[in-house]
Amino acid sequence: MSDPAVPPTPPVPLAALLAREDLALRRIAGPDDPGTVIHGAHASEMTDPYPYLLGGELLLTAGAHAPGPRAAGSGTYFDDYVSRIVAAGGAALGFGLAPVHDSVPRALVAACDAHGLPLLEVPERTTFSGVARAVWQLMAQARHAELRRVTEAQQSLASAASGPDPVPSVLRRLAQRVGGWAVLYGPEGAPVARAGRRPRDPVDEPLAELVRVLAARGAATAGDTTAAGTHLAAYALGAGRGFALGVAAPRREPGDHTIASVAAVLLSLLTGERHGGTGAARSSALVRLLLGASPQEVAPLLGEERCVVVHARPEHTAAADAVAASALGAALGSPLVDLAEGVVRVLVPAGREPGPQPGWTLGLSAPAAPADWPAADAQAARALARARATRAPLVRYGARTALAGLVAPEDAREHARALLTPVAAAPALTETLRAWLSLHGSWDRTAVALGVHRNTVRQRIARCAALLRTDLDDPDVRMELWFALREPAGTTE
Repeated sequence: MSDPAVPPTPPVPLAALLAREDLALRRIAGPDDPGTVIHGAHASEMTDPYPYLLGGELLLTAGAHAPGPRAAGSGTYFDDYVSRIVAAGGAALGFGLAPVHDSVPRALVAACDAHGLPLLEVPERTTFSGVARAVWQLMAQARHAELRRVTEAQQSLASAASGPDPVPSVLRRLAQRVGGWAVLYGPEGAPVARAGRRPRDPVDEPLAELVRVLAARGAATAGDTTAAGTHLAAYALGAGRGFALGVAAPRREPGDHTIASVAAVLLSLLTGERHGGTGAARSSALVRLLLGASPQEVAPLLGEERCVVVHARPEHTAAADAVAASALGAALGSPLVDLAEGVVRVLVPAGREPGPQPGWTLGLSAPAAPADWPAADAQAARALARARATRAPLVRYGARTALAGLVAPEDAREHARALLTPVAAAPALTETLRAWLSLHGSWDRTAVALGVHRNTVRQRIARCAALLRTDLDDPDVRMELWFALREPAGTTE
């Protein structure tokens, strides 16, 4: 018979339930193992509880199904009963005193000792529903603690990935969070970096074998195994690159798999950028820019790689922080993240189409080659402003150039320069006019997009109308101004 499947619920230490003074439970038989956990509570008076157990439960019974108190000490009834609970995967047995039995039958105590099943005495004043409620309360507390632990680990790993020496830092943080050992394996299967506490018993070969199994299967994870009392797990870092993450820990705690998976995603991004030709070219371009080269000089290093510029702001806070920015970059699949004045900017390869991200408002540019990235940056900023004004989670910049293409670019820029000269010296006026026109003259939505009061918008638009000496209620005027503002010369410089 196969082992019973334990329900996917956070386990509760049996000792924590026994520590509840309001229940007054008492262990009277079976092993006193601090590692004993339960996954729920189930009350049943069935003679054979096996069909009704999933595994891991605390079974509660008043003994109504058992022989009477006089016959309870004879025969094999309780031995058969306990053996079926153990076969079903029951974690412990709670026996309620009264109204059937005044004390726990001695034969039941002996059977629990013989089969290694913890036996709890439930006093008359404690109801089974009260015990079940206490179990669920402890489970809820365990779930909350698990979620908090995972969240803190995610933030710590993201911070490590965005700092100096990101690969060793991520391995160290992962090893600390799982209380074990983390190893990064290269494409040839050899360890290239390690961090944490090496287990006492050698697990190098079992962990390496697990990584080889992972590579042979081509799966995202090779699953879990145990060697020398140590829990092992392996994760592939991206498709086809051959890098893998191995984790060894003395025990598997709730949330460990999620934490290791986050580390695997971050390491996948880091190893991909570090060892890929594209990542090397980007690093070289960045170094040359820092040393004084112009964007035109470094553009050949980046080739014709088209990217989408993403501007993002958090929905529920005034500004993003570095940890949140790194996490967003990881979610979008790019380590090229910048944080300035609360706005997160991410450069995402055009092949990875960014989608909405929970908790964020995003503005996306059109795909652009390196030479056009500055213009794409402005597109993303405008798309973000529109997304915030319309309360949309994501807005993509839509470039429609059919009419603009009828005019030579030089002529269009000269016309825009001449038309907008009266307001060009005041960037706030130009940006307000652009936002107001893009939002169809909505005062409220323009105020939201710019982060100012609606009266400020009204004052600025009135000032624009006075300086331009035109009627901004005229649709022809609005159209001409909008075309002018779309030209590079129409931006404030």
